[in-house]
Amino acid sequence: MSETPRTSETSQTPGTGAGGRYRIEDLAHASGATVRTIRAYQDRGLLPTPERRGRANVYGDTHLARLRQIAGLLERGYTLASIKELLDAWDAGRGLGGVLGLVTEVHGPWADERAARITRAELDERFGGSPDDAALAEAVELGVLERVPGRDDEFLVPSPQELAVAAELYAAGVPLSAISAHLRELRGQVEHIAARFLEFTTEHVFARYLGHHPPTEADAADAASLVRRLRPLARQTVDAELARAMRLFATRHLQRHLMSEDLERVGSETRQVALPAGTIDAVLGLVGEGSVAAFIAAATEREVRARMLDGLTATHAQGKQLDQMG
Repeated sequence: MSETPRTSETSQTPGTGAGGRYRIEDLAHASGATVRTIRAYQDRGLLPTPERRGRANVYGDTHLARLRQIAGLLERGYTLASIKELLDAWDAGRGLGGVLGLVTEVHGPWADERAARITRAELDERFGGSPDDAALAEAVELGVLERVPGRDDEFLVPSPQELAVAAELYAAGVPLSAISAHLRELRGQVEHIAARFLEFTTEHVFARYLGHHPPTEADAADAASLVRRLRPLARQTVDAELARAMRLFATRHLQRHLMSEDLERVGSETRQVALPAGTIDAVLGLVGEGSVAAFIAAATEREVRARMLDGLTATHAQGKQLDQMG
């Protein structure tokens, strides 16, 4: 019985979209939504009640604008329930402009690079010259590549830098399977860092703006401004800490390998000696992480030479004494 009035929406409707008057089919065409979706939104209270003209329902530009707003929020990951809360707040006079501005700011790009496109032939050339369907499927699953609708031989590259790193690693001899496994592991760790940064900034920065739900237009606008200011901080912090960690661990890694190889080359007379932790800490405080090995080697060489000189002096003195006694 509920379908009877809906069927009449297409009859006796003045106009087909001209002058802001739409039949439901015309509204669906203009908005990109289906007739069934429009009716579902109407049942859930997401759309204003249409104007009744005789036996027909007539929609206007406000319905079209609302459908476009809903579509935009759905693309940003909002649920229909949360969208209804936002729209109800707007209808109550609290405004939605600030909230939508905040949504747009958060959903915007968090890196400077732009997406690019690459053909299958170019991919094959950069990664060995021969097709690898399994590696390609894994790259798509990881989001390194995205398929272009209607184009089997072309792909979207959301992060050209990430693809360039993979190509360089492959050229250096790292198998594609190892690159993919490393990316999966790295992604989990980076997502943890991102989640912690968001928790930190929400607790100490955004809580005062988002304490009431939904936020007022003014608070949402202020929060969007803060997002613009704080957005670079996450990447700058990670870049700085990664550089520090790489310098620290790369130095240790290189020292460990080079020292062991140098000791083996010196010969059987040279042995590796474990130094007390207190001595190592003292040397670190004097010369820094990068100069520990050189400092210890130089100090050891000075000590050996001093003792050799003392030995020669003692031998010379002893011989002189024997000559006098004789």
